[in-house]
Amino acid sequence: MTSTVPDTAELSAWLAARVADYRELDAAEMDPDVPLAELGLDSVYALTLCGDIEDRWGIDAEPTLAWDHPTITALAAHLHERLRTGPQA
Repeated sequence: MTSTVPDTAELSAWLAARVADYRELDAAEMDPDVPLAELGLDSVYALTLCGDIEDRWGIDAEPTLAWDHPTITALAAHLHERLRTGPQA
């Protein structure tokens, strides 16, 4: 886990890079407001993303995270708030 809380832009870029890697897309061309499901993120990729979030940011990521926060923008905002307030938020 990092010692400082990343801003939403950093989180969005990181999430876009992860999704782009899973789906073999260009992260720079992805619209962060398009639902993750429309980008091809299925349940397997969603679970992988949760594991990556846990590994990178040191917070628990429930398997429903990508469905509860269905865009990169929404997920980045949620993660920012979780990291800002602590892992129990």
